Amino acid sequence: MEAPLDVTSGGGAEALPRPSLPQRDRLAVSLALAGLTALAWIYLVVSASAMAGATGSAEMAGMRPWGLTDALLVFLMWAVMMVGMMVPSVAPTTMVYAAVVRKAAREGGFVAPTATFVAGYVCMWTLFSALATLAQWGLESAALLSPMMVATSPALGAGLLIAAGVYQITPAKAACLRHCRSPAHFISEHWRAGTSGALRMGFEHGAFCLGCCWLLMGLLFVGGVMNLLWVALIAGFVLAEKLMPHGRMAGVLSGGAMILVGLGLLATWLR
Repeated sequence: MEAPLDVTSGGGAEALPRPSLPQRDRLAVSLALAGLTALAWIYLVVSASAMAGATGSAEMAGMRPWGLTDALLVFLMWAVMMVGMMVPSVAPTTMVYAAVVRKAAREGGFVAPTATFVAGYVCMWTLFSALATLAQWGLESAALLSPMMVATSPALGAGLLIAAGVYQITPAKAACLRHCRSPAHFISEHWRAGTSGALRMGFEHGAFCLGCCWLLMGLLFVGGVMNLLWVALIAGFVLAEKLMPHGRMAGVLSGGAMILVGLGLLATWLR
């Protein structure tokens, strides 16, 4: 079994000191991630505008079952949305990986390009997008979503809020968040050599991020999947939870708030 790469301390043939990334390289990686995120958001803005202009049509009102084209378009929407929401939060880990790539190149070794790691990360969220598409299809088939993809059932909205809030305070959430908040530790513990290894590392990191955020993504159905302000708020919360010094505590407190709001909505509905 391949030994993990140590990027936090020196010593040993299998260990590396914490690599540093020159300002020029940091700028290049930052611009690449920012460009990818910007393209995703441009697509979302254009799609939301087109959708808003079509809300009165029979198609937007859900008066016919989905065809293959509908499913593919919804899947594309989710996949692009996940890129726009999640790529910014992988920036710290990407920087650590890019530093390892640069150090290996300087010493005459080979480590798969940084884009390969990011591609593995995006693959995990693309897989999630397929599941989200199925979830949306099921909700629309049950007439539980409005044309703008907002839950029409107060019970569903309340249930999603309560479930997301409860998950925020679970050990599973905490364990996944630790990996997302510790880029150097993740790279060291999960290091794999070669192109397939880089893809696998990105995919595994995406899995931990998904473990952090999957129920938060369910809240898109509460505020509206194509409500871009709501999408941006959730993306901002995910980013802050991973990068803020006290992100874990903020997540726990927000979980309590979600539970209270969900219970309030449920009580109002039952009344």
